[in-house]
Amino acid sequence: FALGAVPGYAATLGVRADSITFFIGSLFFTSAAFLQYRESVDAGRGVAHGWRRLLAYRPHQIDWWASGVQLIGTLYFNVSTGNAARIDLSAQAAQQHVWRPDAIGSLCFLVASGLAWFEVCHGWASWSPRDLSWWITLLNLVGSVAFGISAVASYVVPATGQLRNAELSNLGTFVGALCFLVGAVLLLPERTRAMVPAEPS
Repeated sequence: FALGAVPGYAATLGVRADSITFFIGSLFFTSAAFLQYRESVDAGRGVAHGWRRLLAYRPHQIDWWASGVQLIGTLYFNVSTGNAARIDLSAQAAQQHVWRPDAIGSLCFLVASGLAWFEVCHGWASWSPRDLSWWITLLNLVGSVAFGISAVASYVVPATGQLRNAELSNLGTFVGALCFLVGAVLLLPERTRAMVPAEPS
């Protein structure tokens, strides 16, 4: 996603190649979101087995809601970016098949990041800069806000068929994607630290 929003990338490779880049990025988002959802389900072992376990309804678990809503959001991004790769979409078709699923996906990301923030911070306000989980959740929340700004800026004006603010749309996408990337990289040391057995006291 960050690559597709880099200034000059679309101008150099063409709009279609840029759209395909975003579509490939959305597949990475969906893969990661599915793994995160699977991890949240695995945390409630014994609920069910096989595919029924993946669909297990766990309304009392915030992580289940957050990862599930985020997974749905990534599917909307798949639809949005896949349709954006199509050639010669009218303004009305772009509005309905590209912008609308993008806006819904961004809203899902905002909800999911808000729920994750609430779970990690045990409330809406928190300041724990020494906690790696706090940074990861904060980066994901900022990334989701940036994606939301991008969605608002990418609204297709029916009269002109142009984006409301293409520069702001690209900036929001770029900042959001970088936040998600850094958050994902920070998961590596957190995961490694969680797997190291505690020293006996």
